[in-house]
Amino acid sequence: MVDIDHHRTSALPHISAGLDERPGIIDGSKTDMWLSMLDDAASGKKLPEKSLFILGGSPESQREFLEALSTDPSGKKPQYHRHSNRPPPLANQFALGYAYHDVLDSDHEDILARISLYLLSDPSPSFASLLQPLLTPQTLRNTLVVILLDWAQPWSWLRQVRDWIQLLREILVSLDVDQKEVMEEVMVSWRDRGKAGGSLDGGSGGATVSSEAEVSLPLGPGEWEEALGVPLCVVCQNADKIDALERERGWKDDEFDFILQFLRTVLLKHGSSLIYTTPSVPSSLQTLIHSSLGIQSLLKRHPLKHNVVDRDRILIPPNWDSWGKIRVLRDGFDVEAISGGWSKDIAAPAPSKDQPDLQVHSPGAKGHKMISNPPQPESPNDPSGAISSFEQSILDPQLSAAASASNALQKKGLDGVLEVETIATQTFLAKQVEVLERLRIEHARKKPFEGADASTATSSSHQRSASGEAAARVRDSGISVTDEGRVGAHIGPMHFNIGGIQVDADDWLKRMKHDRDATRSPEPVSASVASPDGKSDSENLASFFANMIKRPGAGSRTAVAGMSASISPRPGP
Repeated sequence: MVDIDHHRTSALPHISAGLDERPGIIDGSKTDMWLSMLDDAASGKKLPEKSLFILGGSPESQREFLEALSTDPSGKKPQYHRHSNRPPPLANQFALGYAYHDVLDSDHEDILARISLYLLSDPSPSFASLLQPLLTPQTLRNTLVVILLDWAQPWSWLRQVRDWIQLLREILVSLDVDQKEVMEEVMVSWRDRGKAGGSLDGGSGGATVSSEAEVSLPLGPGEWEEALGVPLCVVCQNADKIDALERERGWKDDEFDFILQFLRTVLLKHGSSLIYTTPSVPSSLQTLIHSSLGIQSLLKRHPLKHNVVDRDRILIPPNWDSWGKIRVLRDGFDVEAISGGWSKDIAAPAPSKDQPDLQVHSPGAKGHKMISNPPQPESPNDPSGAISSFEQSILDPQLSAAASASNALQKKGLDGVLEVETIATQTFLAKQVEVLERLRIEHARKKPFEGADASTATSSSHQRSASGEAAARVRDSGISVTDEGRVGAHIGPMHFNIGGIQVDADDWLKRMKHDRDATRSPEPVSASVASPDGKSDSENLASFFANMIKRPGAGSRTAVAGMSASISPRPGP
């Protein structure tokens, strides 16, 4: 028994050792193989994530941009996934908005990528902390910044671009070292896009440089001098308003070419692309955004071609423009001065958003004085900036009137400052109390006219009494009949309500005057018909009743005969 138990216990280790030698059962390194296979399968189904920062514009214009982004370049209506044929929800009313957009293939069956949209309308530095956490080393390689401009206000474009550029530079400078290294790699790849064999239509997150050209071509003058660290695209919406500017403002091709040259010169320093869009009109916006994010269709590719001829369909791809191409558009444009002035503009401190630009309120002894300065294109310490040159040529119509008034004052020897004296709030309200009290007293005087009943309006006696009251009020007020016309011309017509009927007081006073004159004049004596004996009808009636009292017999018959003779019709002569 002892031997059997000994052999059983000794055999157990031998069996366990045999189990350890079987592959893939107990060994931990063999088990990791299945986990790696599952991870590969899951990553194969994972959608590529892209980030799109939409800066500027109103909530409505941002929604129009998303609709244009969902529209196929051929002009087809926006298409969504077959399982949900509805656009994704959009929340962009407050602060930083968010939405997502699924990029579908040409057959609208497969999803190529999912774009996370972050929308911001105000370039206030307070919102910098909302955008900074979104720029990580993983997302920087797949991020594109879009600035929206509107043709409704082209005179403010450079200021808007300046504000957004300053906000982006403030955010990107505050990033960590790892993030800045990724930004440098992204910028190097973007500088080679479209050059040295690089693909302009986009690639997998960057440029595909040929093996023959390992060294990138040198940059031209003014190119990438103010690189941000992320790709940039500027979209000018509502290009259909160009015709309205030409028709209403009298703009010509010179003004439109001047604006285009300015934008191209400024955006060339940041390596940005440019496109004009019109609502409900097919454009290359979708192709430009997809190629900038490295999204390619596996079935059909849309070429991205520049366009500088059609003024409402402008398209400047990244790394296509140069100073030479900008000069060709219009002679006399100083590209070097504008490029240098733009560097000064974006290096200047950002304007404060807490104080108004055109109105300064200063307390005075009698209240507050509002000093409205004429609009200045740029701060006095930097008159050579690009914004100053731009706004001197492209004037804001709402501010040009104030500038004209300032010039007129300067010609008269004044300082060119428009000053308007305003009353303090409490002083103004105290004066309004006096006015309201006077109106209340006048209303109390007119109250008997307004409170008359409808039945009194139809009764002649009440009308006469009301007329007497009105006449008495006229006499009490000290207004004579001769002064009535002058008073009426001064205060205008006066109406009051009697039983729901609007009565003209002037007309009523005229009627009262006519009735008063009629009562004073004697009534005309009506001519009576004479009887054959020369007596009138009244005399015959009197004699008839007198004879009836005196002689009730024959006299009555004689009187009746005489009265009948006087009353009966007589033949004419």
